[in-house]
Amino acid sequence: MSARNRLYAALIFLGPALLAVILLRIWPAFDAVHQSLLAPRATRYGFENYIFILTDPVFQNSLWTTLIYSLIVNPLQIAIALALALLMNVAVRLIRFWRTLILLPVAIPQSVSAVIWGVALRPDGPVNAMLVAIGLEEQRFLTSPDQALASVILIVSWIGVGYWMMFLLAGLQDIPKSLYEAVRIDGANRLQQFWYVTLPQLRRPLTFVLVANTVANFLVFAPVQILTQGGPQGSTNLIMNEIYTLAFVAGDPASAAAATVILVSVVLLVVIVQFRMMSAPEDRQR
Repeated sequence: MSARNRLYAALIFLGPALLAVILLRIWPAFDAVHQSLLAPRATRYGFENYIFILTDPVFQNSLWTTLIYSLIVNPLQIAIALALALLMNVAVRLIRFWRTLILLPVAIPQSVSAVIWGVALRPDGPVNAMLVAIGLEEQRFLTSPDQALASVILIVSWIGVGYWMMFLLAGLQDIPKSLYEAVRIDGANRLQQFWYVTLPQLRRPLTFVLVANTVANFLVFAPVQILTQGGPQGSTNLIMNEIYTLAFVAGDPASAAAATVILVSVVLLVVIVQFRMMSAPEDRQR
């Protein structure tokens, strides 16, 4: 087969995927940038939308809330996922049952999980009933400005931890057993084995989980919209919820597009820093 025929064959097979990427990814991205630069009620271009949202206290609060949320939820989820992966990597009785139990929340849609947790965390819900039964005070959870964001973090972590554990568990099972045998011969204890063997060998899976988890948490929307709508008092108004409010509640798609561009820029910046931090020392020197 000639080079031209191979090119045609490749285009035939890749054509549907390339078309989907262009229509569902590239074109919406360019359209968002176009909308964000279009001045309100005018056909000229400018940065009025960016100036408006960057000076808007509500948007500033949503951006700050999202950053705080991400700084808490990302390390928390990865630490729990890694701990569960280490536990699920040992040979114990009913190991498949425990793995299935941890992965079960992944199979439940976020909206359904949010509704279930919304019922559980109601003032008259089962969680408060258990607290009262053991002699503790009732908590407001999703209706408290001080507890709502922590409640959202709990719900999102319950949904996502099993998913990220799966990737880390696969990475653990790919580590050659001979490496552990070698360091044990040298007298390494369990902590030293984890630090000098497990973590370096998990660099690639951890990098993927860190980046994917960061992006997923920046884009969290369903639990917030279903349970709190950004409240109370803006304490859970994550940036995706604010974008939705600008576009579909306030009827300001241009400002929503500008907010989306800012969100994507922040995510890209964070991801680049994460890749740099997680790269091997020899890669950083290049």
